[in-house]
Amino acid sequence: MNNMYVRWASAEDSGALVRLNNKFNGVGVSASEVEQSLQNSNELVAIAVLDETPAGFACAQFFKSFCYSELVGEITELYVEEEARGKGLATLLIRFLEEELIRLGVTNIKVLTGNNNRAGIRTYEKSGYKLQDELVFEKEILG
Repeated sequence: MNNMYVRWASAEDSGALVRLNNKFNGVGVSASEVEQSLQNSNELVAIAVLDETPAGFACAQFFKSFCYSELVGEITELYVEEEARGKGLATLLIRFLEEELIRLGVTNIKVLTGNNNRAGIRTYEKSGYKLQDELVFEKEILG
């Protein structure tokens, strides 16, 4: 049986997070940028470890708006390396973030994922998330 667990990411994980994020998003952030973000951001960053090797990560955000009576939460990123999939790491990451968001007072958590991300959709549904009838718009702002 594999040894797997989830914990909060730390500055020491910056190299692993760069590697995992490059596989997931293809964004070339540096280890120092990741380390600085971990230290200076309210973002929640969890890391999944499989056999003592970081194999995935998930991020969440929360905020208060006058538009809502409670804190709003969102799982913004979730990635597990292909060779580590099917072992329950994604579910562990989701639950880990949910527990912290609940502790902080969040009562509703949103997730945004792609229409073609079948595995992700199944994982979120398995964790109790329901598909909503909303559209997402995006605009790239060039400086």
